[in-house]
Amino acid sequence: MQILGTTQLLGVIGNPVKHSFSPLMHNAAIAELGADYVYLAFPIAADDLKTALDGFKAIDLKGFSITIPHKQAIMQYLEAIAPEAQMVGAINTVWQTETGWQGTNTDVAGFIAPLKKLDKDWSTISPVILGNGGAARAVVVGCHQLGCPQIHVVGRNPDKLADFTQSWQGTPLENKLQTHLWGDLKRLIPNTKFLVNSTPVGMHPHTDASPVTPELMATLSTDSIAYDLIYTPSPTQFLKLAQDQGAEIFDGLEMLVQQGAIALEKWLAQSVPVDTMRNAFMKHLAQRK
Repeated sequence: MQILGTTQLLGVIGNPVKHSFSPLMHNAAIAELGADYVYLAFPIAADDLKTALDGFKAIDLKGFSITIPHKQAIMQYLEAIAPEAQMVGAINTVWQTETGWQGTNTDVAGFIAPLKKLDKDWSTISPVILGNGGAARAVVVGCHQLGCPQIHVVGRNPDKLADFTQSWQGTPLENKLQTHLWGDLKRLIPNTKFLVNSTPVGMHPHTDASPVTPELMATLSTDSIAYDLIYTPSPTQFLKLAQDQGAEIFDGLEMLVQQGAIALEKWLAQSVPVDTMRNAFMKHLAQRK
């Protein structure tokens, strides 16, 4: 990759952001395409968001990804927001237009990308989603887009679950969503064919942990799907337990790659080499072991 006077800027903003794998994946794809772009990480403090956006406009930055803590705060500065991002209540991708910044949430499409390839009648599958944080919101919207008839979200804190339920009032998901406390898993897991972990339980370095006990996982149907948004380790203990039951498993790596590829396609207005992005990420993970 050559950086010239004509090279256009893309990036990711967050605080912290030095841990981000996005530059690795995006620049690998940019290099293969021979596109005159470079993708950089920009550490932006919460109080500096508006100043950063003014600066990005001044230097003609074409688009950027967003991570914590800016996914909600960025919405007030956007000219237009995609409907799925409105439902999620968070933005992870922004691009520049003649009328101002516009934003969407590619986590939704990234989450369902591997699922859409399966030969499943989603209108008969009601998922159980573990966790009710920000990641769960993208999963909920993704399950809605797949056509799932009901969506069950499980959490530990009654007040947070109540707030989560309230946040979907007035949306197409209002009558689809049901929330439950953790104790209800004894009833929910045997009756679902799609179990999703959106919690951080099992993430490195706590790799022996699982949000579902072996005893509970033993009640999961053998023809189920288990999906963990965590991508390191791979597989997680949660996925190992599900696989032992005969479930088809997915980890968060494909979601990460796909959501990034969708964003890059939007910025470059062309197809991007998804395999190159995936391979760059997997090579990096292998080198860290």
